[in-house]
Amino acid sequence: MKFGILQFPGSNCDQDVLRVLSKVLGQEAAYIWHKESSIEGFDAIVVPGGFSYGDYLRCGAIARFSPAMRAVTKAASQGTLILGICNGFQILCEAGLLPGALVRNKSLRFICRYVHIRVETTRTPLTCLAAPGQVLRIPVAHGEGCYFAPPAVLRELADHGQILFRYCDASGKTAASANPNGSLQNIAGICNRDRNVFGLMPHPERASEKILGSQDGRILLESLLKHHRAGSREKVA
Repeated sequence: MKFGILQFPGSNCDQDVLRVLSKVLGQEAAYIWHKESSIEGFDAIVVPGGFSYGDYLRCGAIARFSPAMRAVTKAASQGTLILGICNGFQILCEAGLLPGALVRNKSLRFICRYVHIRVETTRTPLTCLAAPGQVLRIPVAHGEGCYFAPPAVLRELADHGQILFRYCDASGKTAASANPNGSLQNIAGICNRDRNVFGLMPHPERASEKILGSQDGRILLESLLKHHRAGSREKVA
C-alpha cells in the first residue's frame, strides 16, 4: 500500500508517520509538499499533526487553501482514503471534508498525555480490525482539540454511524472526567458519510511501538492495510 504524507510549513508529526508506515508496518510512503498540485498514485493520504502555517490565523485555516489540499479534496471525492491526525483533523474540517470544527480546549491549556478512546463503529476502513466498544490507549497533544458542531450535525453523525471514537476512562465509560478537551459528546474522531475520510485528535503513530508505551495505534493503521488488501482481492476476483 502506498501512502502520501502531506507536509506544510510547521508540520511536526510527518516524520513520525513516515517512520511508522515505512519502518514499522513495511509500507511504501512518501512526503507530499504542500505546493504540489497533483497527488496521484497514492492509495491513502495522511494529513499529519503539527502547526501548519504556525496556526497564525486558526488551526488549519490557512492550510486548507494550499494546492495540495485542493488535490486532496479531489482525491477524496474519488474514494481515496484520507486520514487527518490532530492538526490534520483540523485541516479536514476547515476544508469542508469533515463536518464541525475543533476549537480551544475547555481548560484553555495545551494537553499532551495518553488518553483512552472507545471504538464506536468498526464499519470503516480505519476501525475494521478493532472490536465494537474496544478501549484504546493513545496520546493526544493539542491546544485546540475540542470538537464542536451544531445539534443537527451531531444527530446526523450519530444516525449515520460517523462517530469513530469517544473519549472514555479505562473501563470504557464516557464520563466528563475522561474528556480531556471538552469535546461535545466526548467525540475524539469522526468520518464522512462515504467512510473514506477520517479525522481524529489522538495520535495513532505515537502509539505504534512497544517502546513508546502503547501499540494500540497500530490497530487503526493496520485496519487501513486490511481494507486495502481486501479491496485488491476483490478487484482480482
